Amino acid sequence: LLVSFPSSALVCVPLFKLLKLLICLFSSERFEVLGPTDLIVTVAGDDIILPCYLKPNISAEDMTVDWLNLDFIDSRVYRYQNHRVIRDDQIPSYRGRTSLFEKELWRGNTSLKLTRVQGTDEGHYKCFIKAKSWYDDFTIQVLVKAVGSKPVVSIEGHREGGMGLLCETEGWHPEPELVWLDSKGVHLSAGPPKIHKDFKGFYTVKLHVIVQETDTNRFTCRVQQSRINEKMETEIHLPIPHPVVDVW
Repeated sequence: LLVSFPSSALVCVPLFKLLKLLICLFSSERFEVLGPTDLIVTVAGDDIILPCYLKPNISAEDMTVDWLNLDFIDSRVYRYQNHRVIRDDQIPSYRGRTSLFEKELWRGNTSLKLTRVQGTDEGHYKCFIKAKSWYDDFTIQVLVKAVGSKPVVSIEGHREGGMGLLCETEGWHPEPELVWLDSKGVHLSAGPPKIHKDFKGFYTVKLHVIVQETDTNRFTCRVQQSRINEKMETEIHLPIPHPVVDVW
């Protein structure tokens, strides 16, 4: 293969050397982005690391590192670019809680540390790495577990059709289910639950029921969340009203 140079000469370059040079030029930035294939289950309030790294373990110091939560419309969790952190379009709930291991970027470690995990952190996270002429990404699923309070049961007083009871629990993720049971474990018909999700993604649930007097007057409120395999119960014993006796 002949390569032209200014006026004076032709230089003969062996083909295999030229191919080797081209391979080096075009593959020096080629890499894979890798991470765990299993989903990550974390407990609310904990700190977690979302593993992500380059293969081969080349430096990511001069690359753009983006972490995105694909379950958000505005999805940016973290951006590292031009040797600094870019916070302009970061999701507000992640501010002050995310960081890279910047001293390990030189060996391709682009893992994200997320502190004080909350319910809204659940989602599909994309680790996106871009060099000048190459990019790749990897997606990790994160599930958040928060075990809330034991049900609190209160008597609301006489209602049309019986006695009104209220059951309430808070601090759960994912959303739990509340049910009322009689003393034999039979589900009672109750009104629709009132559900509130706070700004951190934790759930409060309330459930009203009207019960009639039974031989035991014992009723149970159960909260359960099957995905995280949690269940709690609170029993209430209604006092039996004493008959009014006229005194002459």
